[in-house]
Amino acid sequence: MAIDENRRFPLVVAANRDEFFSRPAARLGWWSADPDGPAILGGRDLDGGGTWLGLTAEGRLALLTNVRDPKRHDPQAPSRGRIVPDWLAARQSVDQFWMRTALSGYNGFNLIAADFVAGECFWASNTGAHPQRLERGLFGVSNAGLDTPWPKVVALKARMREAIDGFETVDALAGALFAALADRSVAPDAALPDTGIGLARERELAPAFIRSADARYGTRCSTLVITERAGRQNLTHVLERSFSPNGGVALMRRATLTHWPPKYHSGPAQAGVVSESELDADPGAAGTKRTRVRSLLKPEPRRRRAPASA
Repeated sequence: MAIDENRRFPLVVAANRDEFFSRPAARLGWWSADPDGPAILGGRDLDGGGTWLGLTAEGRLALLTNVRDPKRHDPQAPSRGRIVPDWLAARQSVDQFWMRTALSGYNGFNLIAADFVAGECFWASNTGAHPQRLERGLFGVSNAGLDTPWPKVVALKARMREAIDGFETVDALAGALFAALADRSVAPDAALPDTGIGLARERELAPAFIRSADARYGTRCSTLVITERAGRQNLTHVLERSFSPNGGVALMRRATLTHWPPKYHSGPAQAGVVSESELDADPGAAGTKRTRVRSLLKPEPRRRRAPASA
């Protein structure tokens, strides 16, 4: 995820969802977790009822990964996918939300949660300490802590940096990021992590794009969130490629929102869906000329210096 790293593309998210193919899921679309909750744009886990990545028109976004730790895994724990819609519907402060979530008995997870109306974005993990506020930067997370240098995290961050600095159009950037997410290679001498599942399994899960030998588990979908500056407004494209067990592209879906993310000084969000379609080919949105953009995240208040002693 890149935040405020590029004037033309102030927000870029590129993510793979890895899961068992037998677990039912819905593709990218609008849905609500609760009758009184906000509409969520994202895929949906039809087993646990949550999602791995979603956003709301009101200006919130969240994405989640599991922390791989088989020794501490509780099969009776609640589904971690519920954390994302809980954040998207939350009205309390980050501290209050985190206290309630951290004590809810979930297995290990990473959560990146943004509230663009407030101009804030945080990373949190129930295996670590208090939520960490994220400032401008390029971040990567897999099944360990934020920016843990697993080979695929290092490789994908490098390829995202190259892509956002090297392309001027949404379609070109999306093509490069989808290609990076589809990478099945891993260097023979790569320093693989030791998470307690054995070397053979570590190597099977090491690439960005995963497909187990028995085709029961692997990358189910690749999702991009790309915000471009179009004139004086933000235009955000959400694209999803879903995959069949044999690794082929099953479907492309796309949604576009205007005035999203909302500016943190502009009051309530004014987002809306411009277009939403299913495509059989790669995205082809036309780009616009580069313009200067305002930061999506509100700078932290500067601390006052103590007066000098006489």
